[in-house]
Amino acid sequence: MLELRPNCECCDKDLPPESLEAVICTFECTFCVSCAETVLDGHCPNCGGNLVQRPIRPAALLKNNPASTKRVLKENGCVAGSA
Repeated sequence: MLELRPNCECCDKDLPPESLEAVICTFECTFCVSCAETVLDGHCPNCGGNLVQRPIRPAALLKNNPASTKRVLKENGCVAGSA
């Protein structure tokens, strides 16, 4: 089950479970669309994989399967071409 991490690893923007602005890689590294497009060129800086829109978990299912509250943030933000 996806963690649905609560923030962008680059800029720390809040990305609630229903956000259409969240993108993830195969390891669930989570970024906002803005960072993914302007800084990361569509690739995860951690693994080099592609970034795709994170699926939305229906609100009714969040009750028994809540989103993660653990924030993950790259210490120095993201740098283009850092994968």
